[in-house]
Amino acid sequence: METLQKPELAERAGRIVPLLRGNAYWSEGHRRLHPLSIEAMGDAGVFKLRVPERYGGYACDSRTLTEVLSVLGQGDGSTAWTAAVWSIATWLTCLFPDEVQDEVFSAPDVRICATLSPTAVATPKGSGYTVTGQWAFMSGALHSQWQVIAAATESTGPIMALVPMSDLEIMDDWYTTGLKGSGSVSTIATDVHVPAARVLPLGAILHEQYASRLNADTPVYRAPLLPTASASSVGTLIGLARAAMGAFMNRLPQRGITYTGYTSQREAPITHLQVATAEMKIDEAWFHADRLATQVDTTTTWTMKDRARARADMGAVCQLVKEAVDILNTASGGSSIYDTVPIQQIERDVRAINLHALMHPDTNLELYGRVLCGLDPNTYYL
Repeated sequence: METLQKPELAERAGRIVPLLRGNAYWSEGHRRLHPLSIEAMGDAGVFKLRVPERYGGYACDSRTLTEVLSVLGQGDGSTAWTAAVWSIATWLTCLFPDEVQDEVFSAPDVRICATLSPTAVATPKGSGYTVTGQWAFMSGALHSQWQVIAAATESTGPIMALVPMSDLEIMDDWYTTGLKGSGSVSTIATDVHVPAARVLPLGAILHEQYASRLNADTPVYRAPLLPTASASSVGTLIGLARAAMGAFMNRLPQRGITYTGYTSQREAPITHLQVATAEMKIDEAWFHADRLATQVDTTTTWTMKDRARARADMGAVCQLVKEAVDILNTASGGSSIYDTVPIQQIERDVRAINLHALMHPDTNLELYGRVLCGLDPNTYYL
């Protein structure tokens, strides 16, 4: 394994930001990540972020992962979002029995997509299950070798399982307004057999009853699923917010404000208010992202309030970044609606992430409020 200090991972990610930015328009048009972006992420070590060290990975903590994804997000939202999903799925794989990990991580730079929604049905058969159904919003599926699936059963509760992508069919239905380049297509299973070793009860995962012996003493693989997934998701948003500020400031010196006396937009008091307000919201978003990552990295005993606040922090990042990017987009003027101007793509990507079922600010704030008011949470996803 290459010896690499974890701060260097963010530096490596920074070196490929110009390439990712240059490929963003292509990825949008083709509704998938550019092949050169995939290659560059591999060279930068992005696919090894959550891989255990015994397989040549970096076993990154959440703080490092957040920093790396925030850097990638400054290049392209779809790329950073997909990298985040791959990191979550890789982490999930590390909960499975060690012999299953040996199989999955035998390939270098393996990529794994995942879902937590049990929208398929698993039927016990022989020494495993037969799975039939489909899953939507499968970010990264077009470039993955494995998928962590979720499926309902009649008697034992939902399960999660690892399935080779070669066993699944891809339905090319990713025609969207945001995160277009992520290629978040649907995948379909038709009577796919999954050996028992590659199956874990979803309930066990949600209660930190993991199956890996070799990862049991590694803190990054002992944290709860939902806080870990939450911390793994916010870096992309921070990167998009910083990209929006950078895109706005890059255009500012050449812009006036049409139909006013301002020949330079940066001289207008309204611009000063807009930029300052957006920057403060980005700072606030980083506070919540950093608190969330630190909580996941350092907490050993999780209360219900801790778990709910983790999701609330994620929701706050979503909301604050959306507000900041909305301000900058509004201040960018009519010329910003052209496809070649980055701010409009950033705006659409941020809106798409805010609509994600797990990340929606309203859903997460309501959940936190219920717990603060002494009520039971209305979800198992904590």
